[in-house]
Amino acid sequence: RRQGPRRLPRAASPAAPVLRPGRPRRGPAAPRQHQRGRPLSASGPARRQRGGRRRGPGRSSAGAPAGEMGLEPLFQASSYFRRRKFRECADVCSQLLERPPGEQVAGAGPYFTFYFILIQAAWNLKTRALTEMVYVDEIDMDQEGIAEMILDENAIAQVARPGTSLKLPGTSQGGGPSPAVRPVTQSGRPITGFVRPSTQSGRPSTMEQAIRTPRTALTARPITSASGGCVRLGTASMLTNPDGPFINLSRLNLTKYAQKPKLAKALFEYIFHHENDVKNALDLAALATEHAQFKDWWWKVQIGKCYYRLGLYREAEKQFKSALKQQDMVDTILYLAKVYVRLDQPVTALNLFKQGLDRFPGEVTLICGIARIYEEMNNISSAAEYYKDVLKQDNTHVEAIACIGSNHFYSDQPEIALRFYRRLLQMGVYNCQLFNNLGLCCFYAQQYDMTLSSFERALFLAENEEETADVWYNLGHVAVGIGDLNLAYQCFKLTLVNNNDYAEAYNNLAVLEMRKGHTEQARALLQTASSLAPHMYEPHFNIAILSEKVGDLQRSYTAAQKSEEAFPGHVDTQQLLKQLKEHFAML
Repeated sequence: RRQGPRRLPRAASPAAPVLRPGRPRRGPAAPRQHQRGRPLSASGPARRQRGGRRRGPGRSSAGAPAGEMGLEPLFQASSYFRRRKFRECADVCSQLLERPPGEQVAGAGPYFTFYFILIQAAWNLKTRALTEMVYVDEIDMDQEGIAEMILDENAIAQVARPGTSLKLPGTSQGGGPSPAVRPVTQSGRPITGFVRPSTQSGRPSTMEQAIRTPRTALTARPITSASGGCVRLGTASMLTNPDGPFINLSRLNLTKYAQKPKLAKALFEYIFHHENDVKNALDLAALATEHAQFKDWWWKVQIGKCYYRLGLYREAEKQFKSALKQQDMVDTILYLAKVYVRLDQPVTALNLFKQGLDRFPGEVTLICGIARIYEEMNNISSAAEYYKDVLKQDNTHVEAIACIGSNHFYSDQPEIALRFYRRLLQMGVYNCQLFNNLGLCCFYAQQYDMTLSSFERALFLAENEEETADVWYNLGHVAVGIGDLNLAYQCFKLTLVNNNDYAEAYNNLAVLEMRKGHTEQARALLQTASSLAPHMYEPHFNIAILSEKVGDLQRSYTAAQKSEEAFPGHVDTQQLLKQLKEHFAML
């Protein structure tokens, strides 16, 4: 008797001589018919053995490979890769590659070729899976480390023309909100509505200020180009493979792999992204583009990426321009614009983006790139217009919605900003920053019933101490606004508990101490705030006011000068300097 459910007749594919795994039958197996009307032959690699159970994994009597041994695990690994389960994909490929050589390539003739292709496919798939696990898009990765900031050998004009430099944003003619309304970073740019790698650390002007840069990569060391998204050399391979690196780069014959384009591309991305070995990646790309007779634009883009990572921006520019001549691609335009931004040529980058829009009309990434550059140049009005153009093409673009909402908030339009942030909430964005902004908009729009509940939700969703400190700081502002100074004092104290480098909280605590008459405590807090954030004008101005009240006119004059340097348009600072000069003239 036959056990189990009856199976339908199944066609034997002539291109895949593979045994299907199944439940063994008792007794002789029933003959199976071919769906195309041709009977199965009594012998062949894909035939079930007559008169007994199916043989276990290994080779059948006719010398064919068993299905469990090769194709089905590879199909499973490919399915894992398509579903972005890269760890499982790498594990299955490792099991295929770890089998004994005799089991992998036994036999001769077509089966040897079949197994060679199989092992090659498993190696390629595992390489791609390991790359995807640590992959970071180089277009968005525009982070400038301390070494690049301080030890930059690129000579630029010390006095740039207005609106032509990103390193001197004070020369812009943007007409955005003043630092009295909208906070600025230590590089002088206004705080954006969307956190990007290029807006994290700013651009410190001295080594001391660079060392004090906030650790946005959440590591013990300051930000460098190798932290954050780029994993340091050798660490990624040890994390993904406990036995050591998957590929020993020092023993690779790059010339051999460069002659195989499909393997070479996967190997390059593995070396560049996973191992972070830019030198070997550059050597492989140079050999591969030479093998392609310099006609493959993809390899030219990769060489440009390597040059950019090495700081050779002019060489990278040549490669990207050559690639654009062969194949007009949006990604290549974005890479070339990154080079111009790093060379502090924002006008050239803007022209490049606009030329790209002529060839790719309505491309969201190009319009967003123009808006980012205008925002970094402190031209807020033009940036807002381009962000609105982004929303015309893609009305779910999170960055554009957040930046427009931030612009409306700092332009004293909290009701309109509240609409944009509610739109983000409807789109599924659910994090601490969004509820923090909703709470501020509700407070300034006089919708007090939603203010505290939004801040409570923000505290609940905070993922680290920095986010918690931001929420407590804003709650302190709300407490100052309603006149509860004791609550404000406690909120600012809790801010410093979560983040001891919060300069704004030190400044506001000093103001509260001055109201209580505690002059010495206020002076100590203001000095701490001014040392943590020399780009802020408030601590310097408050020190000048406090010193002028106690009769220390020289210290007051020095602090007022620093305040004027940080915010040249501050009227109160100018009046204080005028009074001090009159005092000194009388002396």
